[in-house]
Amino acid sequence: MTTHLVWLRNDLRITDNKALHAACNEPDARVLAVFIATPQQWRRHDIAPRQAALIHASLKQLQQALEQKGIPLYCHQCDDFAASIDWLTDYCAKQQVTVLFYNRQYELNEWRRDQQVEQRLAGRVRCQHFDDSLLLPPGSVQTGSGEMYKVYTPFRNAFIRRLTESDVRCLPAPQPRAGALPIPDAPPAFEYSHADPGEDFPAGEQAALQRLRAFCRQQVQDYLTQRDLPAIAGTSSLSPYLAIGTLSPRQCFNRLCAEHPSVLEERESGAFGWLNELIWREFYRHLMAAYPALCRHRPFIAWTDKVRWRNDESLLQAWQRGKTGYPIVDAAMRQLNNTGWMHNRLRMISASFLVKDLLIDWRVGERYFMSQLLDGDLAANNGGWQWAASTGTDAVPYFRIFNPTSQSERFDPQGTFIRKWLPELADVPDNDIHQPHLWAQKQQLVLNYPLPVVDHRQARLETLAAFEAAKQGGF
Repeated sequence: MTTHLVWLRNDLRITDNKALHAACNEPDARVLAVFIATPQQWRRHDIAPRQAALIHASLKQLQQALEQKGIPLYCHQCDDFAASIDWLTDYCAKQQVTVLFYNRQYELNEWRRDQQVEQRLAGRVRCQHFDDSLLLPPGSVQTGSGEMYKVYTPFRNAFIRRLTESDVRCLPAPQPRAGALPIPDAPPAFEYSHADPGEDFPAGEQAALQRLRAFCRQQVQDYLTQRDLPAIAGTSSLSPYLAIGTLSPRQCFNRLCAEHPSVLEERESGAFGWLNELIWREFYRHLMAAYPALCRHRPFIAWTDKVRWRNDESLLQAWQRGKTGYPIVDAAMRQLNNTGWMHNRLRMISASFLVKDLLIDWRVGERYFMSQLLDGDLAANNGGWQWAASTGTDAVPYFRIFNPTSQSERFDPQGTFIRKWLPELADVPDNDIHQPHLWAQKQQLVLNYPLPVVDHRQARLETLAAFEAAKQGGF
């Protein structure tokens, strides 16, 4: 009997799953699915324990959904990628697998792992891989000279042209398969998933699809006016589901088009604004595939590696714990630490503060975000940090430095978000919430809140000097 094995990774869904769909095309094939947890590898990659917990909870639901289709999902845990290669090779032999199906991952270590698996199985098991986690595969959107775009807007324009010519329809879930197969045990608790993923992001494919439908029907039209306001639920909050693959970008695009058929023509609409964010996700993943050094935390702009970063553990801890004395930064970091998620505008503000105010290496912040985020994704996280740090392609210029106070006044004018996460500032008036110590001094009060760890104006001058020295080749 022909045996098809689906190797699931960051694609934990039964609908619109290219590898699963292909494995089920042959009606008489025996179809198995497997997921391999690698907690030591996750730890080396700074994967957040709460993201591992979300994966575990999603696997439970996926196993039940596959069981209804007659497809058993086996979950195995081993230390790292090297051990997973050995185990998967042995498993294919024991199950007499004829074809292995999987969806590609573009990170360097994952790509090397997949190459090694195919080499080990060569001559015994046929391997089929698919581009599933993107609307368009890496390398399909290039300049006229056949290179990857380094600037976002031309990439987006070319991407949309290619998108309209491509088949990005969603694939259905597989039909129930004849012949009962043994039901495996529930996924064992991961060694690394002791954290609680929280209630803000219920696990599983159905929760993701329900949130997608609600956003596209009820919220996306206001996206451009509300997306930058952290006190309002104005974003889709779908990133954790995209990161682990309980939702696909094709499902996002097709649902958006179903609700807003003119999205590609109406460039000023909220719908197009959200599509633009989906294309940013594609841009960073295409970049990572084209420039694998990004997976090794190398800056895209080489000279920025010469910046003399400040190695100050006390400043770093103040930032990590939300105790910098800048309310919008501290509220953002406390949101991250408590929920595993941070509003996108706040990611830019807090990242800029670490790099441009504290002059701490962006890679330290990148790793810390990954260690906390439910939606941790190497390409998006690296792209965002390199944008904020002025080290990446099409990044904010190094001389453009966010003022955390003016950002706070602009995007949280009444301090609603700040008060949610900084209860020690509950009594500070709206107009003073962004610089609470000035108010307290006038009122002759002492706040239970730290003084600013740096003076923004002075910090800005020091950062400009550090970047200019690096650009000139000196130290």
